[in-house]
Amino acid sequence: MRDDAAPPDEPATEHAGSAAAPEFAFELDGTSTCIARARQLAAGFLARMQSEHGVAVSRRATDLTQLVISELVTNALKYAPGPVLVKLRIDAGAVEVAVRDSGPDLPRARAADTGRVGQHGLEIVLAVARRFEARQEEAGKSITVSITLDDT
Repeated sequence: MRDDAAPPDEPATEHAGSAAAPEFAFELDGTSTCIARARQLAAGFLARMQSEHGVAVSRRATDLTQLVISELVTNALKYAPGPVLVKLRIDAGAVEVAVRDSGPDLPRARAADTGRVGQHGLEIVLAVARRFEARQEEAGKSITVSITLDDT
């Protein structure tokens, strides 16, 4: 089902999951507004999970989900040509954020360096994630991060 709120140059497709594991997936085409769009769609998904499914989602979880989406989508746009697929899923008290792109190289956290400006995105994601997985796919890679829905 098409997300009618998506601009025409930024296709988004919603896939409804089961009641036990609701999910939402959308594709980003790499336009300059797609990072903000991904953040908006993630916040909207979590708000719907609260209002329509009674899932308890803390403000912290929404903020961290938007932060993780920003970092992962930014990296995908920077290092991989082509579209980016984002999938959000609620499972076991967490939101699972999966970002798939066409880049073959798995991300690597850099050594700590207090003098380094920028390139801290993966460090941030790892610091807030309950679980992190990066795996190569047939055509590209998939990064999956799990974020706890409560304030723990």
